[in-house]
Amino acid sequence: MMRSLFSGVSGLRIHQTKMDVIGNNISNVNTVGFKRSTTVFMDVINQTLSGATAASDTTGKGGTNPTQVGLGSNVSAINTVMTGGSTERTDNPNDVMISGDSFFIVSDATGYYFTRAGAFQVDDDGNLTDSNGMSVCGWNTNSDDEIVQTKVAPLNLYEGTKSYLKPTMTDSIIFSGNYNAEKNPVAETTVPFYDSIGNRYVVTATSTYDPAQQQWTIKLGTTATVNGNEKNKVELEFGTDTFTLKFDKDGTLLENEAGNELTPNTTVNFAGDAPYNSTFSENGLTLDFSGLTQFATGSNVTATNKNGYEAGSLKGFSIGGDGIITGNYTNGLSKTLGQIAVADFANPSGLEKVGSNLYSATTNSGDFDGIGMEVGASGGSLIGGALEMSNVDLSYEFTQMITTQRGFQANSRIITTSDEMLQELVNLKR
Repeated sequence: MMRSLFSGVSGLRIHQTKMDVIGNNISNVNTVGFKRSTTVFMDVINQTLSGATAASDTTGKGGTNPTQVGLGSNVSAINTVMTGGSTERTDNPNDVMISGDSFFIVSDATGYYFTRAGAFQVDDDGNLTDSNGMSVCGWNTNSDDEIVQTKVAPLNLYEGTKSYLKPTMTDSIIFSGNYNAEKNPVAETTVPFYDSIGNRYVVTATSTYDPAQQQWTIKLGTTATVNGNEKNKVELEFGTDTFTLKFDKDGTLLENEAGNELTPNTTVNFAGDAPYNSTFSENGLTLDFSGLTQFATGSNVTATNKNGYEAGSLKGFSIGGDGIITGNYTNGLSKTLGQIAVADFANPSGLEKVGSNLYSATTNSGDFDGIGMEVGASGGSLIGGALEMSNVDLSYEFTQMITTQRGFQANSRIITTSDEMLQELVNLKR
């Protein structure tokens, strides 16, 4: 039988395989994080009809090249092209895109897998997962809310103390603003602070100007409203509840007697009927008056607690460009919940596709060390509210489809022509 017949058959086979690859690329043109594949052909064995000969001085003849007939073609490789895809803005805070060559790390009971698809969500147990339910891996925090970069583990955003923030007792209050003795010789300022279990107290500080002494007297009220409830007032006993402040002609705060600048902080001790078995610190509140002035403008003195806040529960989270997940709480504060880790490979094209936008490591891709790395370690970053689209180029794929179709037609013509030649050979015997 003719060798060309089998060469044509091999050509049909490989072009059909290439068409399968092209079809898969086009079908995934809108698949998040998909990486297209390319097909590489090679020739196969060649039948040597005569070998090469060297030039001979005795015969005076030159050398001859080998005479070989090829026996068809085969698929050399189907390579995954790991170039980046375009960015799709989703405005979903759970969606994350990698800018760079790294991969997200996900896992289940069978081990680690890797993906470029960052469409994440939080399940009912608080686990950060991908669209397949695989756990997104990274580094969790310790008891001090510090990230510990050990072996990566599934990220849970609600475990332990992550779901809430403990209250913190106030120990410092800052007064700021301006007094105007001519327009407002008497001014009232609300002073908020918190106890050890997060109850919010508000007392009134009354400031009165004494023209004879040219100084202000500030008196803290001893009745506090608790948690905004007028019916739940408590009596407070301050060790020192009255303060005097004096300003020079330029409006700078001075100390009354020595005329030097006032020491910014003044500590007051207090006690009283604190509800719900809460406690106050022994040193009480540190009042900072250094931000007060006396200029010819309106009075606008305010008091804010430098620290101290009520308890808060987790209401949402955000993912930063460095992969750090920050929890947002109902009391307006935030804290670190963990950090998404990524994996880099020496040969990312050597990863094996296992379906569902997932890859697994192979002997030719490089091993995963189980620890991962920060996305910025390789010059990349994470983009929140966006996803990486497929890197399939339709114009390229359609061009490849045309050349593949013509290649298939040409190989089919080899078969029909070889068949016609065989028919002529058979017809020699009439």
